[in-house]
Amino acid sequence: MVASNPLFQGGLSMKKFSATVVNDIWPEVAFFTAVATMVATITEMKIHNLAINSALLTVLGTVLGLVISFRTSSAYERYQDGRKMWTNISIASRNIAQIIWIHVPFERTYKDKTKMTITQSVVEKKSMINLVQAFSVAVKHSLRGETGVYFQDLYSLICFLPRYANAAGTGADMLPLWAASEDDEYPLSGARPPPPSREATIAVPSSEDGKSSPNSWFRRKPSSRQNSMDPEKALADVQSHRPLGPARDPPPASIYDYFPFLRIFSIFVRPFRKSNKKYKRDAFGRKIKPSFSESNVPIEVAVYLNNYLAYCLNNGWLQPALATGLMNNIASLQDTMANLERIGNTPLPFAYQAHLRMSLWLYLLFLPFQVVSTMHYLIIPGTAFASFLLLGFLEIGQEIENPFGYDENDLDLDGFCLAIQRELHEITAHTTPEPSTFVFTSWNQPFAPADRRSAEELTRDAEQSYQHADHPDTEPGMATIRRTLLKNWRDVDIITRQ
Repeated sequence: MVASNPLFQGGLSMKKFSATVVNDIWPEVAFFTAVATMVATITEMKIHNLAINSALLTVLGTVLGLVISFRTSSAYERYQDGRKMWTNISIASRNIAQIIWIHVPFERTYKDKTKMTITQSVVEKKSMINLVQAFSVAVKHSLRGETGVYFQDLYSLICFLPRYANAAGTGADMLPLWAASEDDEYPLSGARPPPPSREATIAVPSSEDGKSSPNSWFRRKPSSRQNSMDPEKALADVQSHRPLGPARDPPPASIYDYFPFLRIFSIFVRPFRKSNKKYKRDAFGRKIKPSFSESNVPIEVAVYLNNYLAYCLNNGWLQPALATGLMNNIASLQDTMANLERIGNTPLPFAYQAHLRMSLWLYLLFLPFQVVSTMHYLIIPGTAFASFLLLGFLEIGQEIENPFGYDENDLDLDGFCLAIQRELHEITAHTTPEPSTFVFTSWNQPFAPADRRSAEELTRDAEQSYQHADHPDTEPGMATIRRTLLKNWRDVDIITRQ
């Protein structure tokens, strides 16, 4: 997602125009400008008068402007809905992690009086929080049409989940989470995958000079700091029976992205060029968005989270109110996933898009004929500007209606997932200390600014009731505390309004 103007950052490069729609609309702009040039030349050189009545120009222009405005507004609404849905995922992920990490006790006893060690409890809770992180990563890949679990940022988070319905572990008993990801190209060599080992791990691809690899997360970012980042290093090292796909796999850049005007020659080199499924553009040079692919991975992850909730309830480790909160947040994850799927797999009807584009083409095609008698040669830059303006708004609506791909203006799903990862690790870094270990210290001044004594001073003599030094005439106790708090309000109100 482009948050700032990329044209004025760093050096000059034609590649920076990829953040705009110039690369997508320039063939059409060039065509209508050529038509205007032809009309102006023939009419002004008295070869033939091509001027026609312009009575319908204003009416049709107003109608097209309203329709294009509606098209862009509806697409932007989908864009904002996608961002709101990812905010919901972030909020629900934080809530689930906090309930699991803080409210599920570390010291636990099963119903049969068997005790779980603190180490086992910490490992269990951290593994379930890793599943919370896996949910957002799985949703990201699903929205981008990348199905399965064998990705560098996803596999290590869920590889410990059971693969078979029975202990025997045969191919016929493989659970849906894994069966949907297997293919004939990389079959399992045995009934079970090889166990992970520290010696044999999946190495993250990298170039020899230490720069980011072709599959790097941040290869399209200009910052040298980001180019040196490798988020997969923050994940576990696990072994897989097949190569893991990259966490971020945008289409490769071609010479046409740097010099879009050369795309006119692509027609001649197309028969000699190898097929590249990732480099997708239509006949007019516009980018083709990846189609949404239904994935069962987020659903399966949510099932395991609900199973953990039932497990804690059955053993009496969660209070009903907390269990309700955990259940509601897991349901929020699933609701959000359904709404993201709605945005991803429900494009604007093709008939509406085709009719709008054809109407705009006809309007721009007949525009020079209607104004050549009054603008003369000025219809050439005028038509170029009008086609650039109208086609640009139409293309912007087409680009942002599905904001989950790798375009410069798409939502930064990778950044959202990394932010969730950082937040979940921050939650699990919390040691859940007893309040008494940090409240009654010399660093804490609970009654400031009215009373700047520390909590240690206030509680040093347990037998002495609280009495403020400014009010020695009052009886010590809660009445004095309330008077101090009231003075706090007055002081803060005055200080903060000055």
